[in-house]
Amino acid sequence: MIYGANGYTGEQIAREAVRRGHTPILAGRSRDGVEALARELALESRVFALDGIDPAVALAGVTLVLHCAGPFSATAAPMIRACLAGRAHYLDITGEVDVFEFAQRQDAAARSADVIVCPGVGFDVVPTDCVALALKEALPDATHLALGFDGRSTWSRGTARTMVEGLRQGGCVRERGTLRKVSFGYRDRRIDFGAGEKLAMTIPWGDVSTAFHTTGIPNIEVYVPISPARLRGLRRLNRVRWALAWPVVQRWLKHRVSRQPAGPDADERATTPTCVWGEAHDAAGRVVTARVQTANGYTVTVHASLGVTERLLARPAAAGATTPARLMGARYVETLPGSGPLRID
Repeated sequence: MIYGANGYTGEQIAREAVRRGHTPILAGRSRDGVEALARELALESRVFALDGIDPAVALAGVTLVLHCAGPFSATAAPMIRACLAGRAHYLDITGEVDVFEFAQRQDAAARSADVIVCPGVGFDVVPTDCVALALKEALPDATHLALGFDGRSTWSRGTARTMVEGLRQGGCVRERGTLRKVSFGYRDRRIDFGAGEKLAMTIPWGDVSTAFHTTGIPNIEVYVPISPARLRGLRRLNRVRWALAWPVVQRWLKHRVSRQPAGPDADERATTPTCVWGEAHDAAGRVVTARVQTANGYTVTVHASLGVTERLLARPAAAGATTPARLMGARYVETLPGSGPLRID
């Protein structure tokens, strides 16, 4: 089942799934959107909300759910619980730290239900998770891990809405094994993501959760490029961050998001690859760096999520809560269309 199939990314995944010969059930909250797409693709559809979901009905006959309906801070927990009750594998395309942490707490329940719970099987966080594992394999005693990516694609409305909700949380890093909330623009440094050095700053990307569970490295930060002017503006925003949680401010920001295009079109996706970077160092001062170029993040999400889906449908894996790289291996990113080799220096 693809839940949220009528959304920007969910629809791309549904179309690619059919192209690959699959017949998923399309599901979501919007009857018109879900049923129209299902008719076009000649697929079964189901319409249900996640509040008060009855797994025996909603997930009847379903062995795996690929959950694509964000914001996942609101939708992931009820769907994970439904999958555990219905004994269906759970995958999603989130990048939200709190969702990853919640999923890891379901490990015992997932083992009991004999299912996999693996959020983040899209661009969030497959490429960076693979880089994290590759660096751990190259430097087993690593104590610090920095990850990052440079992509010029515009965001989808769904991604932008999730980012708006995340503004009230500020930044996030992992220090000494513990997640720590930090300010906007907490740290900055210059990074060569693959096309020359750029100023970059820390962001609360999902890897501060997933990379820890993948590698055990206790100190983790994630970076993206930023201009000096925008970095200064974000740091000034820290003074009024408390106001970003106000309902009226959230509604205003989400209204602005609703007026933008649904997401990058096919031409933009085809011409905006992403450079992914990582760096690990240990207590002795040894440093290892990794880089890989991938397709546009939304293209990665389509192929990465379906690849994990096909893996779980084809052969069993050890039940429990896991991460993409633990499930698929460090070199999985290299198998995705548009990806180059993962290079370790």
